[in-house]
Amino acid sequence: MKEFKKNRSIKTNLHQRNKNRKNYDLPALQKAIPKLSEHIILNKYGNNSIDFSNPIAVKLLNKALLNHYYNIKYWEFPDNNLCPPIPGRADYIHYVADLLEESNNGKIPKANKICCFDIGVGASCIYPIIGVAEYGWNFICSDIDRKSISSAQDIVNSNSMLQNKIECRLQTNSNHLFYNIIGKEDKIDLSICNPPFHSSDAEAKKASQRKIRNLHGKRNKISKLNFSGINKELVFDGGEYKFIENMINESRDFSKNCFWFSTLVSKSSNLHKIYKLLRKIGLKETKTINMGTGNKSTRIVAWTFLSKTEQMEWKKARWKG
Repeated sequence: MKEFKKNRSIKTNLHQRNKNRKNYDLPALQKAIPKLSEHIILNKYGNNSIDFSNPIAVKLLNKALLNHYYNIKYWEFPDNNLCPPIPGRADYIHYVADLLEESNNGKIPKANKICCFDIGVGASCIYPIIGVAEYGWNFICSDIDRKSISSAQDIVNSNSMLQNKIECRLQTNSNHLFYNIIGKEDKIDLSICNPPFHSSDAEAKKASQRKIRNLHGKRNKISKLNFSGINKELVFDGGEYKFIENMINESRDFSKNCFWFSTLVSKSSNLHKIYKLLRKIGLKETKTINMGTGNKSTRIVAWTFLSKTEQMEWKKARWKG
């Protein structure tokens, strides 16, 4: 197993292939979603912007980004579900595409050759949307919430480019991630996950209030809409580390079904424990990929159980031709 190295300096810019590396093209976004015009304000620098503390404005902005840059014409889901920021979500997809490229001699495998598994797809179906739009990948996606799966499926059914590319599966056992979803004969080139990172409702509410204060400079006793999300999206007993611990332990039973397992790790304080756990199991290779969007930093931790010989056999069977 490769030795773990210290993280490189955090990147503050979005991935080079990210469509939103530059400032938002508000005129084009307003044209895509005219209702966004109602929420254009002047920021403290005197430039046109939107009020990022207003969840309605944030959702309209993200709808406009998907419409304008990704040709997604329908993106509706309940307001009590988390509204994901498109640029940051796109970065995860671009960086794991780089991971596949590195594993395939500098060439991203052909679109129709790749099957990804999104653990906890959520009502917005955001990672599969970007993966299909950017790379043409196929997706299996799961969630423990029946309404979220229904919402994600509705988005897939309502956008022709997503149809026959994304399969939504309900996880009926909240203690499992791969079991009940991935069959013994299934082959997954890449699994991705953005795990819940709060250990309690109280912790989630504090984080929401902090986010609102940072954006708006005011205290707000009520955490609104997309700053809170539903409990299952943001809260897990034991928090982010416990969720990832479960994922790593269960991944051992699917070691030959998946080339690369991966997850976002939001809290850097969890990395030491994650690395320690990864060392304990029979891994062949691990990678840490740093990401940064503005003042926020996060990272992807990826691992594989496949030997170099098994990796070559995988690529020959699935990625060539």
